[in-house]
Amino acid sequence: MKEYTVAILGATGAVGTRLIEQLEQSTIPVKKVKFLASKRSAGKELTFKGKPVIVEEATPEAFTGVDLVLASAGGGVSKKLLPEAVKRGAVCVDNTSAFRMEPEVPLVVPEVNEKALFSHRGIVSNPNCSTIQMMVALEPIRQKYGLDQIIVSTYQAASGAGQSALEQMLAEAQVYLNNEPMEGKVFPVKGDKKHYPLAFNLLPQIDVFEEDGYSHEEWKMIHETKKIMLDDMDAPELKVTATCVRVPVVIGHGESVYFTTKDQTVTPTDIKELLKDAPGVTLQDDPKNQVYPQPLMAEGKRDTFVGRIRADKENPGSFNMWVVSDNLLKGAAWNTVQIAERLVENDLVRVPEDPYLG
Repeated sequence: MKEYTVAILGATGAVGTRLIEQLEQSTIPVKKVKFLASKRSAGKELTFKGKPVIVEEATPEAFTGVDLVLASAGGGVSKKLLPEAVKRGAVCVDNTSAFRMEPEVPLVVPEVNEKALFSHRGIVSNPNCSTIQMMVALEPIRQKYGLDQIIVSTYQAASGAGQSALEQMLAEAQVYLNNEPMEGKVFPVKGDKKHYPLAFNLLPQIDVFEEDGYSHEEWKMIHETKKIMLDDMDAPELKVTATCVRVPVVIGHGESVYFTTKDQTVTPTDIKELLKDAPGVTLQDDPKNQVYPQPLMAEGKRDTFVGRIRADKENPGSFNMWVVSDNLLKGAAWNTVQIAERLVENDLVRVPEDPYLG
């Protein structure tokens, strides 16, 4: 059996630590691991399967001899370093937005479009966390009944903005409980003009606003959905719109998803039966007994949880459902490792002769 040298880029971050955990539990035969991070983190000691591993500075030369790179160190770092890794023969799975909309780079949710991996040119992108869980829930429905339209409103956890943002939200909560005035320092966007507290609050902005009034997070959900499902980020045959909201939850994104099927004879029971056995889905839909997905119960789990499936009584063929997933696992680390597993299983851990170099 072939064994692989795997590098984790951004190993000391919130997603990086989970990448290590998921890699430890994966089916990938690992010969050696390399943990890469910024210069200030170099020299730290982490562990892999109980053995110490010293963190190295992420430089182009650090990828020499590496077969697989799992990256979650920020878009700028990925743009700079992943083409260097590809030049040195590594196949990269990137958890940032750096390459998602590049036509030459597959954007993959394994339960949905694993076949896209066969066209990779050295880099594969992991979609946005909020997009991933929606794709897992909707693709079985699209495959069987067709989809005309998706309208999604998200309830996204603080951890989606990074570890420092999460810590800021928790600090705000303590200040509020002490009857002291809260001061926003990070949310909604650290580099934007204004900041607001997130604790005990809701912020209808994730990422910066585009000229058309949509936030960039909403733009990503719209165009990533089309690329994943139809291999065209602007596909006109599927209508998608989104409203993305940051909520004071630690881990676990929630989504209210409204969708219209091409087949207007479909019933909620049909959809529940379909999703009951769908890959990566756990159906939690028993409202009479108050059984439905919740972020607290999804934390630490790989699946996407779906419930509250019901028909829109005013519009035949239209439905509502509630979707929850751990944004740091299925939304990031697990989906990344899952992609790497599929690359290994399909003997795709090799850079083609015409690599994508950014």
